[in-house]
Formats: sequence, C-alpha cells, structure tokens
Amino acid sequence: MRLRLATFNILHGRSVHDGVVHRDRLVAAVRSLDPDVLALQEVDLDQERSGRADLTAVAAEAMGAVSHRFVAAISGTPGATWMAATGDEQPGTAAYGIALLSRYPAETWQVLRLPRIPAPFPMYLPGPGRVQIVNEEPRAAVVGVLDTPLGRLTVANTHLSFVPGWNRLQLRRLMRDLSGFASPRVLMGDLNMLPAPVRRWTGLRSLASGLTFPSTGPDRQLDHILTDDPSLCASWCRAVEVPISDHRALVTEVSRADAQ
Repeated sequence: MRLRLATFNILHGRSVHDGVVHRDRLVAAVRSLDPDVLALQEVDLDQERSGRADLTAVAAEAMGAVSHRFVAAISGTPGATWMAATGDEQPGTAAYGIALLSRYPAETWQVLRLPRIPAPFPMYLPGPGRVQIVNEEPRAAVVGVLDTPLGRLTVANTHLSFVPGWNRLQLRRLMRDLSGFASPRVLMGDLNMLPAPVRRWTGLRSLASGLTFPSTGPDRQLDHILTDDPSLCASWCRAVEVPISDHRALVTEVSRADAQ
C-alpha cells in the first residue's frame, strides 16, 4: 500500500507569469499532483484578490479530500489591513494561512501558534542602501491525526518565517510541541530553510528532495516532507512545476518497508 504526500506553497493561486488568480488553474494543479495528503501554504479565504473563494474547499473538491482544515495565520488582507488570527474570527472574515487536506479521515485536528517577531524591524535586502521595514506575519501549524492505509499518522503542516534565525526558533518550538503527539509523525511545509539546517534542527529524515524555489529555474529547496518513522520509505519523489505559484510542489510516494 502506498501513500502520496505533497506540499505546495500556492501563492494564493496566482500565476507569476501573468499575475492572474484563476480557480481552474488551482483545480488543475491539485489534480495533476493527485495527492492523498496535501499540505498547502499561502492559502486565501474570502480575499478579493482570489475572487473571494475558499481555496481550501476548492483544493479539497479537486483531490477528493474527505477531511480538510484551514488555519488562518492572519485575519484581514496581507499587505493591507490585518491582525493576528486567533481562531475566533467570525464567518465571512477574510483570512490567509495554511491548510491540510486528506483523502482519509482525520481523527483529530489541532492548531499550534508559533513565536512571532513582536514588532516591525529593518531588513537589509541585496543591493546598496536597500532597507525595508518588515512587519512579519504570524505563523502557525496545523496537525491532523490521520487514519491512512499505512496506519495512523500524525501529520503537521506549517509555513515558517523567511527571517534567518527566527525560522529556526519557530522550528524548534514546533518540534517541541510535536513531541507531545503520537508517532509516527510527518512534517510537511514551506520551512524557508535549506535541507541541512532542517535536518539539524528537527532530527527528522527527509522523504523527498528537489529544488522547489523559484518555480522557474529553481536553485534551492525550501519545501520539505520529513518523518521520524524509520519504516516509511519513498519509492519516488519530484519537484513539480505547475501553472501557479513561485514555488514548485514537492511530491513523494511512500510505503512501509516491512510491507513491501
């Protein structure tokens, strides 16, 4: 028995080639990946820029998910007026965050809120005299305990900060919190870190490798699928370019070594 896992930063469904968000492109992308478990980052809910769609629901229908959970990191609109999401937002509130979707039932869902840089800060960009004041968005993780053909799996999805050092702090906090969940565990998402530091700070084993960013001419892997289960093995993996996003999707198919 095999399980196909995929993680994809969807850039709220926008194409970097024409700047357009089109629902059918997201549907086609998800169908082409054909995942059993899908971790999405940069997901819109009721945002004007994405046609006020529920992108999690769109992806869930496209893949035939029976369980899915959207977790807002912010309430409001990225780049405009927003505040940190609490989970108590009223229905119809525009939001932006992460989602975890599964073709197999989820026994439980939990949300983990990660440390956030508490105030705007100057960030130095490449080039002379380029300083930008950054108001870093809150970060979260969603954890589902899934009943899969490979048995019960604790699967977490997150999108960490792009700020060096701060993403490491968030990852260490996430690993501490995940230690309270039952093994086997799988961690998926855009960690904004390269493979070597990810291995160092998680102690987890990678199930997929591939250059995922930028989508055209990628030169680094920022997106990861990892596990603490020594019996899970990948039969193949690839970084897939699709018509949306500035990331490639990372996809792997896994099975249990003792079942082969």
